[in-house]
Amino acid sequence: MHLHWTTIYILVFEWLLFPAGLYGAAKKLGWEKPWKAWVPGLRFFVLGNSVGLHREGRYCGIMELAFVVSVISRIFVPRGRPDAGMSLIVLILFVFLFVYRLRIFMQISRIFDLGKAWVILWLAADWFAMMIVGLDRRREPRKDFRLEESWEAGTRPALLLGIRKKRKHVPHSEGLSIDLRERTVKDAGKKRYLLKDISLNIPNGSMVLLLGGSGAGKTTLLNAVIGYEKADATVLLNGSDVYEDYASVKYRIGYVPQKNLIRGKDTVMRTVTDAAKLRMPKNLSRKEKKGRITEVMDLLGLSAGSEGLVEKKSGGQLRRISIAMELVTDPELFVLDEPDSGLDGVIAREIFGKLRQVADEGRIVIVITHTPDRVIDLFDKVIVLARDSGRVGRLAFYGSPAQAREFFGKETMEGVVMSISSKEEGGDGRADEMIERYANLIAEQSLAAEQKEGAVS
Repeated sequence: MHLHWTTIYILVFEWLLFPAGLYGAAKKLGWEKPWKAWVPGLRFFVLGNSVGLHREGRYCGIMELAFVVSVISRIFVPRGRPDAGMSLIVLILFVFLFVYRLRIFMQISRIFDLGKAWVILWLAADWFAMMIVGLDRRREPRKDFRLEESWEAGTRPALLLGIRKKRKHVPHSEGLSIDLRERTVKDAGKKRYLLKDISLNIPNGSMVLLLGGSGAGKTTLLNAVIGYEKADATVLLNGSDVYEDYASVKYRIGYVPQKNLIRGKDTVMRTVTDAAKLRMPKNLSRKEKKGRITEVMDLLGLSAGSEGLVEKKSGGQLRRISIAMELVTDPELFVLDEPDSGLDGVIAREIFGKLRQVADEGRIVIVITHTPDRVIDLFDKVIVLARDSGRVGRLAFYGSPAQAREFFGKETMEGVVMSISSKEEGGDGRADEMIERYANLIAEQSLAAEQKEGAVS
């Protein structure tokens, strides 16, 4: 066994002094287990997460582990044995590791409000810079850095102690029944909650507004309901399980995303007809398909210019075409993500009026819109999602628009959203309070219903 001077440098400075400084910095950054600063590879995983650079931390951790293996192998390689290949691998790993480490170190400089000159110190002796950051008591991170980087968002749902009893969800055989326990993702080895505890029943013939502040999980909930992104949930559409019977149920669901996904060189009629051919049941006759296409085109006011090119149509007409492409399949559940995006009030009102007609035919229509008050009179129900103090989307309300105004003490739907938005976003910061209040309200109603049913029996 022989030790080269570079190996000695790595052992002393990188694996002794650097982690000593990182241990101090880890405490300041709020690590639950600062001892991880001493574990090669793992320390960069955690460091990257704690400063909001998950990818860099992951890559640094993997490369540092590979670097450790190569260095250890160099220590035990006999003197006379050629190791040119290993030296090249070590050099390549060192270059990549250096670049990603520097990104993390510059992020640390921003978090600790260090000057630009610190880049020179990080480049020359990162172990020394880390020791200053970690061991100098005068160096403290900015108080708002965790909010800014949102590194812990969703990792710990708020523990709402005020909720007295958890509601037991009773699904309905008709309409849409949603019982979402949680929707999570894996991010750099961490389990992050996007949504939690959302249970409700929507009857057929309802037009429902989905409200919530930024990051509350509105689109995530829609994707879970239509089966596009599965959650730990039970979703029933008129008695059929969306997840278990997805192959057949998906044809009973229509979804219009935010952006128009339409070929500009086709005519309107050709666009809607092609969508019908792809999505409508095979057992329908040509006459039935043609009749359905004509019905939808008439409903949405597209018949007059049906032979015109899509690319020549206005924004409002493009949204109507997108809606027609999904509506032609005669869905039981119709979901639209901002169908009025970029449209003026008059055109938006016309589109929502058409959607009201769709709901009146017995379908369920769920809509996200950022300008709800101009069309709120057309909606039967309002779902309000709020991001709790753990930054997890939760159910804050489900009921009629009038009930929503009373519950939140606001005159407008925009006011409702502001009441649950964080104070950093200019809101009232009452998300946890309203989530708690609604959960308790539903629990009390369920208990009263059970007692009434018991008294009758």
